Amino acid sequence: MAIILMIVIFGASALVQWRLRSKFAKYSEVGLQNGMSGKEIAEHMLADYGITDVRVISTEGQLTDHYNPADKTVNLSEGVYASRSVAAAAVAAHECGHAVQHATAYGMLKFRSAMVPALSVASRYMQWIILIGIFALQTTPIPLAIGVALFALTTLFSFITLPVEFDASRRALAWIDKNGVVNTQEHEMAKDALKWAALTYVVAALGSLATLLYYASMLLGGRRE
Repeated sequence: MAIILMIVIFGASALVQWRLRSKFAKYSEVGLQNGMSGKEIAEHMLADYGITDVRVISTEGQLTDHYNPADKTVNLSEGVYASRSVAAAAVAAHECGHAVQHATAYGMLKFRSAMVPALSVASRYMQWIILIGIFALQTTPIPLAIGVALFALTTLFSFITLPVEFDASRRALAWIDKNGVVNTQEHEMAKDALKWAALTYVVAALGSLATLLYYASMLLGGRRE
């Protein structure tokens, strides 16, 4: 059952990724009526919230946009930083939404950030421990049990990420509306783009859960034998 679920989610993930890239390409061709670039929108939003210690910088790649709380930078991809499109407006405001979360000590972001050190250690050794656990299962279930526990931590992190991402999009859409960055039609496009971006996190979390169930069923099956 877990394997079937993994296959279904893998297919859904591929579909969502394709739709996201398709939507981003489509809305990247729609010029923003007010003519602002992604960089200008990000700087305007940060200033509007009184955030003066966050820099807006350009980063290589496509859809590589992110907020880095460690060095307080809003990193905008090349297709967003200088672009004056609806897609750029949505992405720039979304990433600034994370900066606002950080500045206002948003609870779920603090919780997720607190998990990062443990998650870093877990991710480094988890696959090796699980592999050893699978081969040693007939002898002892302990290594696989440890691997499953570590994987459960990464799965929890995936689900904690969901409200953080949805909240950042909510803040972004509310701000671009309030400040006249988008008109009614552009708002719907921005909302659509952010919806598909959020769905990538949803399928990733479900995929992690399906994989966790698969390893857990393997552990339980081995213990019964």
